[in-house]
Amino acid sequence: MELNILTGGPVEFLPPDILKKAKADTWIGVDHGAVYLAQHGIRPLFSIGDFDSATPKEQALVRKFSHKLITAIPEKDQTDTELALLECELTYSPERINVYGATGGRLDHFLANLLSVLNIDFPKLVEKVCFIDRQNLITFYLPGEHELRKAPEMKYLAFIPLTAVTGLTLSDEKYRLTDQKTAGPLAYISNEFLGSTAHFKFTSGVVCVIQSRD
Repeated sequence: MELNILTGGPVEFLPPDILKKAKADTWIGVDHGAVYLAQHGIRPLFSIGDFDSATPKEQALVRKFSHKLITAIPEKDQTDTELALLECELTYSPERINVYGATGGRLDHFLANLLSVLNIDFPKLVEKVCFIDRQNLITFYLPGEHELRKAPEMKYLAFIPLTAVTGLTLSDEKYRLTDQKTAGPLAYISNEFLGSTAHFKFTSGVVCVIQSRD
């Protein structure tokens, strides 16, 4: 199963026609993302959020169009997106979770969602999650050997350790790394795809990989 989460970020950063391309029964609405789905007549598997900035009319619309509504309190440690990811894993255990709308809004919201991946209690869930917008595809990896497939229209890629990482080796990119390590988060030089795939490996930590058009 592949699930799609629509967050409350600006909709202008969504990939074109994404609501039409993805099946209606694969959506989860998060906060204003749930409002947006309801406004387009899409009934998500569940809607979740504190809805503190939604109008009473918008809240009523979400209740009408949601199979299940999970209400969170505004004063909480986890983001609405993190709560949605946890619910996805507990209830459906999907093979992949695409998160749309999280990258184009407030920077503090996006960083909170990005770092929330590290807080999730299910290590295998880390590699299921990806953030997608018009310009970027952001995925996460645990230690091991990996083959990264180039997404359509993407040209560049960057490897960003989110924790201390050891043994990071990029064998076939434009800028190669061999057995690199870092004591904490550090952005490496952005690379460029030389073909349709890229190969890398590392022995410990969590690595974020960003594919981008420009």
